[in-house]
Amino acid sequence: MSAASSPPTRPAEWTRRAERGSPFLIRFIVWFSCRAGRAPARVLLRVITAYFFATAWAARRATRESLARCLGRAPTIAEQFRLFFRFATSVHDRIFFLAGRFDLFEVSVHGAELFGDRGAILMGSHLGSFEAIRACARGERRIAMAMYEDNARKVQSALAAVAPGMERDIVALGRLDSMLRLTERLESGSFVGVLADRTLGDEPAIELPFLGGIAAFPTGPMRMAAALRQRVFFMTGLHLGGNRYDIHFEPLADFSGTDGIGRAERDARVKAAVARYAERLEHYCRLAPDNFFNFHRFWK
Repeated sequence: MSAASSPPTRPAEWTRRAERGSPFLIRFIVWFSCRAGRAPARVLLRVITAYFFATAWAARRATRESLARCLGRAPTIAEQFRLFFRFATSVHDRIFFLAGRFDLFEVSVHGAELFGDRGAILMGSHLGSFEAIRACARGERRIAMAMYEDNARKVQSALAAVAPGMERDIVALGRLDSMLRLTERLESGSFVGVLADRTLGDEPAIELPFLGGIAAFPTGPMRMAAALRQRVFFMTGLHLGGNRYDIHFEPLADFSGTDGIGRAERDARVKAAVARYAERLEHYCRLAPDNFFNFHRFWK
């Protein structure tokens, strides 16, 4: 598989789009969900989803293209709405996962036996739910999230009321002590999760075939894994409807034995690992098209 270098020159479109939803409404949903429970809150969630579905034209155009590529045909209105509701559900269920209400869900895990006792980097995407993946650990293995400051601060702020200590499991990237904090987590046997399917617009990327088109995938997350000499696993937490989640882990690369190799070989391994990541992401996008929460331009 060939890959061409493509360093973006300006911030990506998705980073410039403002976060939707009023802080008051988000806080109200969190409050109502905690007191009324998941089932009554999901009735309200459908109403809210219908409003955003009717008004978010740019997001609907992007999801229509994504679904068409995943399905191999034009999606119906019902299929588009289901994707929006899947996304709303994945965000809403974070309230209950963070509150420790694991009894509300049926979670199946595939591939967890691959990890052993060592830490690892888990590379996810905007496919499915990351919080469901963290929930499967249930305190046995901590999973931190390595991330840049993003455009979901309203939701993060509201959820902090449910889990006041959640910020301890977030490692901010781009700071002087970022690599040190990541190393400490990994050496303690923890996992570090990172979303690796979108560029910020100002970082190196490689263009790869993806769902019938060409998309740019950032190399930064995989280069970070190589610099930290870590194993890398693909991760995704698919919402199957109702209260069911399906968690998948697959090996992508192992950089733990790369001491002494030259820069050219290391770069080749990084690019091969990114290509493998894109291939597995495509596989699961076709498996669960309504879990690919891509509301922005993705393909060239």
